[in-house]
Amino acid sequence: MPDGSSIEIDIRIASSAWRAALPNPAAAVRRAAIAALKAELPPKAKTSLSILLTDDAEMRKLNAGWRAKDKPTNVLSFPAENAVDPARPPAWLGDVALGLATCQREAREQKKALADHVTHLTVHGVLHLLGYDHMDDEQAEAMEPLETDILAAMGIGDPYKPAASRKPKAAKPKKQAVKKKTAKKKVAARQKPAAKRKRTK
Repeated sequence: MPDGSSIEIDIRIASSAWRAALPNPAAAVRRAAIAALKAELPPKAKTSLSILLTDDAEMRKLNAGWRAKDKPTNVLSFPAENAVDPARPPAWLGDVALGLATCQREAREQKKALADHVTHLTVHGVLHLLGYDHMDDEQAEAMEPLETDILAAMGIGDPYKPAASRKPKAAKPKKQAVKKKTAKKKVAARQKPAAKRKRTK
């Protein structure tokens, strides 16, 4: 999957503010989604997903409806499957939604470039579609290093570190190195029911 040609990503920009905030928001989230899929799926994998770029009002509605939390959030994931076998991904993975104002506020507070933060949240959301979660320490220990490695390959520093020490680490030469490190932990991360796996923050 070197160019993502076997992956269909439907991107809908529901808020025009996204175009004012980033030069090409659709291209940015597409690149991030492909990077996440490339890290986990075989080269000839075929699948699809959608990404919604919206405002905080819509994110508040989605968060209230799906997570019973009446407030906006940065990213939400809606997996189509309870469990995903990366070797044989489903034709449809699910949906990811991002809220601009929350992303902007977090980027300012965490001293990150907005583009980098949106890239991270997109990677994060797509990994949720693939079955990853961070409901407990074991799951987080499988998911967060993978996010960091994917972002490092894109030239983005570790999002979980303070700004002063956020330089990107050297990308691992082979994705197998990442998988061997987290293989056992990934099993637990993929065994949560779908209702719990919709939690993304």
